[in-house]
Amino acid sequence: MERVARVSEIIGASPTSFDDAIKVGFERANRTLRGITGLRILEQRVSVEDGEIKEYRVRMEIIFVLEA
Repeated sequence: MERVARVSEIIGASPTSFDDAIKVGFERANRTLRGITGLRILEQRVSVEDGEIKEYRVRMEIIFVLEA
């Protein structure tokens, strides 16, 4: 059986943590994409305001198999 996969890049964000930002991004992608087989975290950043971390951001690739 031959399979073809596709990769989409998204950014997940959370005021709580990097882990939560990953979960937010994955859960959103999972509502739209079928056949997700993995994630790859490309970058982690934080948004800072008035000397405090306001948001954790994670840029990630979502890997999913295309349907036949």
